[in-house]
Amino acid sequence: MKKLLVLALLCVATISAQAQKATNDEQKAVLKEFLAKYDANKDGKLDKDEKAKFTAEDKAKWQKAFPKKSKKAATDTAGATTGDAKPATPAAPATGTTGN
Repeated sequence: MKKLLVLALLCVATISAQAQKATNDEQKAVLKEFLAKYDANKDGKLDKDEKAKFTAEDKAKWQKAFPKKSKKAATDTAGATTGDAKPATPAAPATGTTGN
């Protein structure tokens, strides 16, 4: 039974490593293509101005190769899971007469 478990874990680790390598290979290919196409100053990086020139098709391709979590979603998730949200401030007790 232990041998089967070890074999299963080894298979999962191998598949995971291959998937990561494939992602990195895809990212390298997209980066190389985009640097050739958009790197105007030939510094090997894409700055804001160069990225602003992406076509809609290239933006989609870039986002597929380099997905990012939105800052808002990350903030919402972080606050909800860590309990960092501030509790509501209780209302001050009413003062004065009841009108009787």
